[in-house]
Amino acid sequence: YYPAGAPLSARPGAVPPSGGPPGSDLDLLRGQLLDSWGVECAILNCLYGVQLVHNEDWAAAMARAVNDWQIAEWLDKEPRLRASIVVPTQNPEMAAEEVGRLGDHPGFVQVLVLVRTEMPLGKRHYWPIYEAAERHGLVIGIHAGGSPGNPITPVGWPSHYLEDYVSLAQAFQTQLVSLVSEGVFAKFPDLRVALIEGGFTWLPSLMWRFDKNWKGLRGEVPWVDRLPSEIIHEHVRLTIQPVDEPPNQEHLLQTMEQIGSEEILLFSTDYPHWHFDEREDALPVDLPPELERKILVENARALYGI
Repeated sequence: YYPAGAPLSARPGAVPPSGGPPGSDLDLLRGQLLDSWGVECAILNCLYGVQLVHNEDWAAAMARAVNDWQIAEWLDKEPRLRASIVVPTQNPEMAAEEVGRLGDHPGFVQVLVLVRTEMPLGKRHYWPIYEAAERHGLVIGIHAGGSPGNPITPVGWPSHYLEDYVSLAQAFQTQLVSLVSEGVFAKFPDLRVALIEGGFTWLPSLMWRFDKNWKGLRGEVPWVDRLPSEIIHEHVRLTIQPVDEPPNQEHLLQTMEQIGSEEILLFSTDYPHWHFDEREDALPVDLPPELERKILVENARALYGI
């Protein structure tokens, strides 16, 4: 999904000696991330593009193969790792079968969905995936990526990777509005969603707009029986990397306060991508100790039941 020459695509030294893709070597992962960071538990998100295969049977077979590979080559070899189940979202029934096959495996804590989908994720088309995830106590992880044929922007195709990359935040906002408006959390009250690698600084203004307009239009979505921001606070979490840093750190702290909950943000490194220079830069601002611990440890512990 990332141009090989783009500076953010991989941190220096992430390409293994064998010449494989960055982040594809377990020993490098241990040395560059798990050991050096003192990681207790890390969740893998394998961005293999089974969601982009138009042959649904082939996509389902590849998803099964990828998940079995994750078990054999990663989870069985490193007890600090957990993983996300890769599913063929183009066929939700097949995706739900794959969740059912692996949902009770202790190494899987999440179902991986890419943010760029054929239709908004709140649509009932996708509900079999959510039913299976809720039944097995798994989080739905919506990750940057995907390319279903729809433009990334509401007004057509951009010309440059820069435009595509910046516009991903719009895709995350659209999916979040869809999940709430279509009643996914009313239908599946125990479902939890993590938005991964989509930023978070856009969230306060989205919730303000969402709440304001819901008050005038809630008659068409009677299942949304309280403020959308309250539903988001209960069901949705967001990872911190990559973070959109304003020049003034105080502004970023204000944005984090405007989210209105200390339980929403999850620590992430986005390894092997390169979104900060040194370990001490991973948290973009100096945080109060309680909030820092929640972001580093407790929020993920609560979300994934670790």
